[in-house]
Amino acid sequence: MALSIAEIKLDAQTRMSKSIDSLKHEFTRLRTGRASVGILDGVKVDYYGQMVPISQVANVTVADSRTLQVQPWEKQMVGPVEKAIMASNLGLTPNVAGMLIRINLPPLTEQRRKELAKVVSGEGEETKIAIRNVRRDAMQHLKDLLKAKVITEDEDKRAEEEAQKLTDKFVKEVDAICKTKEDELMHL
Repeated sequence: MALSIAEIKLDAQTRMSKSIDSLKHEFTRLRTGRASVGILDGVKVDYYGQMVPISQVANVTVADSRTLQVQPWEKQMVGPVEKAIMASNLGLTPNVAGMLIRINLPPLTEQRRKELAKVVSGEGEETKIAIRNVRRDAMQHLKDLLKAKVITEDEDKRAEEEAQKLTDKFVKEVDAICKTKEDELMHL
């Protein structure tokens, strides 16, 4: 069963929005010199043989602008949480004091800021490609409807123009998000 023009537009808009949400989520993991609990989102801890996100075995809070605190809920989890943070490739060094793990975030060097700006740019480009792929899929669905004579050529043209406008809107949003993140990185 073929989709209607409205369903194709709605699907494209939903998928493009998800691409934007994914980009924003990726950016929460980027360390900008300011403490953010999102930095540890990707860290997995060995919890009785299961690899689980750190947030499922400990309370992660921001102590101040450059310090995170991780407090495991069980005493025996302090060691595994510390190991997971050290093995995370985030360049963080945890300091254990009893049941509390403190993570000091050193200021970013100019070189590291530039590297992170390139990462931001790359993530932005990948998101734009994903958005354009959604547009391509929508255009293909419209061509299929036209081929099956479900819609007229005028309806196809109008729908294609709307798909392009939607794509342009989301690409601009990606550019704005990337610019904001790059500015945040470079002007700390």
